[in-house]
Amino acid sequence: MENKKRKISIIGSTGSIGTQALEVIEKLQDKFEIIALAGGHNKELLQKQAEKFKPKYTCLGEDGLEKICSDKENDIILVACSGKIGLRPTLTAIRNGIDIALANKETLVMAGDIVMAEAKKYGVKIIPVDSEHCAIHQCIKDIKQVDKLIITASGGPFLHKSVEDMKNATVEQALAHPRWNMGKKITVDSATLMNKGLEIIEAHHLFGFDYDKIDVVVHPQSIVHSAIEYVDGSIIAQIGLPSMHIPIQYAITYPERFEGIKSKSFSFADIAKLDFEKPDYEKFPTVKLAYEMGKLGGTATVCMNAANEEAVFAFLDGKIKLYDIYKITKKMCDEHKVIQNSTIDEIFTVDKEVRENTKELIKLQFAVK
Repeated sequence: MENKKRKISIIGSTGSIGTQALEVIEKLQDKFEIIALAGGHNKELLQKQAEKFKPKYTCLGEDGLEKICSDKENDIILVACSGKIGLRPTLTAIRNGIDIALANKETLVMAGDIVMAEAKKYGVKIIPVDSEHCAIHQCIKDIKQVDKLIITASGGPFLHKSVEDMKNATVEQALAHPRWNMGKKITVDSATLMNKGLEIIEAHHLFGFDYDKIDVVVHPQSIVHSAIEYVDGSIIAQIGLPSMHIPIQYAITYPERFEGIKSKSFSFADIAKLDFEKPDYEKFPTVKLAYEMGKLGGTATVCMNAANEEAVFAFLDGKIKLYDIYKITKKMCDEHKVIQNSTIDEIFTVDKEVRENTKELIKLQFAVK
């Protein structure tokens, strides 16, 4: 990074990733200038952020995102919002030659082929913020020499619980993640391991690896954030304490590194023990479903993402049970007619239809009596 300040905008500044990103930037305020902050619904928090960081402009909701992502004054845009609203602004930023720090899963799960092709066309860097993809990004020196990607999973709150425990789980139990503090939707995805399924699809698009070359391993301590295996059998892993500040900072300062927020220096002796095990696909069938939909390609992953999200919302609202999330998502995927080489408009049409049909299915067949 040059001596001049890097100009950045944050889409989703009031969410979990966005607020932590601002903590990182506050520590490195001599290196960043904030062009814009965009929040979801928390007007009060956005106003406080604006008063503190004094961006050129702010916006609440979806209005204004296209304008932010069209402003070529930006050096990088952190896409930290959740949901499908992250897709169009990301594409707009790419087409304006602006680098992306990507924390929005739906962008690649819904339209990975299109997004990565546009990034290549416009010479734009997409730096992943997710701790797993960020770890892989840090490990790779020459991608041509890499044979396999290894994504780690904490296993969530039900790792050592039975299927019966999961079937009877309360919302509070599903939200009690043992390692990470995240938003409610992604925390439920972590409880079902669907978050790992989504990350498999993201990794396929980010790094261009076949699904057969992307493995998942359960690692409860969340110290090894992911790893890669080179063609000669060497494995390189990125390790560190579970803190999103580190991958966020890496993504927005790449390719340089600076001293920033550190909870404490890492100590191998203090950690003492690291455990690894294969995922239980009987207890966590969402991972297997994600592999299947990823291999189908096209709008299969759009369908899976939309159905899962609506099912998660229904669970959080107390309308269905936790294990119904998989059943509903699987049923919607089984009934979906996949469109290959779809356009962005077709993707959004499929997304809307699947969501409507999922809500109807929940009301008719799965609603808790």
